Amino acid sequence: MAAGELSSRDLAELDKTIRAAEQSCRFEFSVFVGTAEDDSRAHATRLHSSLVAPTRSILVMVDPRARLIQVVTGNDVRRHLTDREVELSIFAMQSHFAADDLVGGLKHGVAMLAEHARPQHTLHAGV
Repeated sequence: MAAGELSSRDLAELDKTIRAAEQSCRFEFSVFVGTAEDDSRAHATRLHSSLVAPTRSILVMVDPRARLIQVVTGNDVRRHLTDREVELSIFAMQSHFAADDLVGGLKHGVAMLAEHARPQHTLHAGV
């Protein structure tokens, strides 16, 4: 996580949210806040690929100055998290960011992603 935009208190709050998200959905989360390269999608994909378990990971990359958000999900995550659910979390983050609430937006976005990525438990009735 690049910490250029976040205070130590912000980082602690975000870390707590990330740990709760990981426990909830059993996938790994990473957040990068900083300057994106010219091709922000390629930059986010490279960051995601460098993670310990990219197939089980969700990367949220935010460049506040350029007003960019990229979310990259691994193959295992995509079985539980749709593109539409990712879009909804991005819209929620954008709403917070527009109100100058970077940390609130990140926390809300990570929590939404975790909620949507959480495996659904089904009950099977005996026949």
